[in-house]
Amino acid sequence: MTDRILIKKDIAKARLRWFYSLGFPNSFERLQAVFFAYTVSDSLQKIYKDDQEGLKDAMKRHLEFFNTEGTVGSLIVGIVLALEEKKKLEGNVDPEMIANLKLGLMGPVAGIGDSLIQGTVKAIILSLAASFGLQGNILGGLIPFLFPAVVYFFGRYLAILGYNLGTEAVNTLISSGLMNDIIRVASILGIFMMGALSSSYVKLSTPLKFTVGAGKTTEVQQVLDSILPGMLPLLCIFGIVWYFKNKKQNYFLLIIFIIVCSMLGCLVGLF
Repeated sequence: MTDRILIKKDIAKARLRWFYSLGFPNSFERLQAVFFAYTVSDSLQKIYKDDQEGLKDAMKRHLEFFNTEGTVGSLIVGIVLALEEKKKLEGNVDPEMIANLKLGLMGPVAGIGDSLIQGTVKAIILSLAASFGLQGNILGGLIPFLFPAVVYFFGRYLAILGYNLGTEAVNTLISSGLMNDIIRVASILGIFMMGALSSSYVKLSTPLKFTVGAGKTTEVQQVLDSILPGMLPLLCIFGIVWYFKNKKQNYFLLIIFIIVCSMLGCLVGLF
């Protein structure tokens, strides 16, 4: 049995797809999931060329919610392809582990990428370009093109590194029993990420007031915040989670329901 299905060219092609499609099909429902699935689709077809059910499961797996920084996130692309390949060749990689590891890595990788690439490299290159531009030097208009070049070649290197790391490390992880620890840690990190994203994106408050005693006005929102800050957004999230756990999932109907409730709540002065 061969040790590899994919070659370096396949990883480079996946990275190129990741580079030029990054952010195009973004949505609040899945964020980068659609173009992550597009990124790995050709490689997955090669891995599961004789297993259509395996291919379908893999594509569904990579259409789940995902969001990270684009350049350093290339590392995850390589690792995922390595694990999918290992799963096909040896069958000892749990599909849930791939999903949880991917979910767990996206937060830390985003933190590294945002600070290193967006916060440091980009700032340095654009500052250098601005200084030349102020002097009327043509380099001021050319230097900014260094940034996409750095993003492309560094990202390509990380994708190949991630693939090599994944194929070499997975046997050690499985044999040492560290895989269960990684799954547990990745799951916890994923839960923290979902909580952080929910608190950042879900905003809900009420302007309701009531009068008590000698004409003293009390705001309902202040009372709720004194009990638990962010109570209303939290209840909203719990309601959505309950819907997903107990009802047939229909994202369109859920979005329409949230929009209608928000509009009605604003019209009657509830929200």
